[in-house]
Amino acid sequence: MVSDSHRGGVGRGLAASVVFVVMLLAALSLWTAIPLSWIYIASRVSHTQFPSQGPYFVVAAGIVVSIFGVAWLIGRLNRLYIQITGTNRLAPMRPTWLKSMRDTSPAAGTTTVVEAVLMGSVMLALVCLTVWFFLLAGSPIANQ
Repeated sequence: MVSDSHRGGVGRGLAASVVFVVMLLAALSLWTAIPLSWIYIASRVSHTQFPSQGPYFVVAAGIVVSIFGVAWLIGRLNRLYIQITGTNRLAPMRPTWLKSMRDTSPAAGTTTVVEAVLMGSVMLALVCLTVWFFLLAGSPIANQ
C-alpha cells in the first residue's frame, strides 16, 4: 500500500516539474515570441514600407514592457517552486564516477532554479536560431 507521504512526494515532484517547464517556456519567450510578436504588431501599425519612428517606438516600448512582465511572472513562479519544494536550488548533478570515495561534503555551488531556467532558455533559443538559419531561412543569394 502507498503511504500518503509517498503520494504527496510524487504530486509535489510533478507540480515542481510543471512549474519548472512553465518557467522555461516563459524564459524562452524572452528570446523568441516577445520580439517576433512586437515586430509583427509594428508591421500592422505601419501603413507604409518606409515607416517613421512610430512603429520603431512601438517595438522598443512593447519589448521592454513585455520583458518586465515575463520577468515578474518568472519571479512569481520561482516563489511557487520554493513553496512546493522548500528550496530554490537544484540538486547537484554530478555523476557518481566523478566522486571521490572521501567526497562527503555537499556541493558548494549548486545552481538555482532561475539560473537553470534562464540558461536553458538561452540554449534552446540558440538551437532554434541555428535550425532556422541553416534549414529554414533559405539562401539570401539570388538564383542566377
